[in-house]
Amino acid sequence: LEPSLLRLLVCPLSKRPLRYEEATNELINEELGIAYPIIDGIPNMIPEAARSTQKKPPAAGSKQP
Repeated sequence: LEPSLLRLLVCPLSKRPLRYEEATNELINEELGIAYPIIDGIPNMIPEAARSTQKKPPAAGSKQP
């Protein structure tokens, strides 16, 4: 992803800057805990296409080691 393009892109939900994660080829919104995929070099900025980056809390009554 071109650094000059990254400076122009913002999250469509929060209007905040995004961080490029090279390992997963995604644009990350740390504030909302979501990641937008980059497919064939094109950022998919549709909110429904974003995945959650936050871990889900354990189910009630489950024990953690």
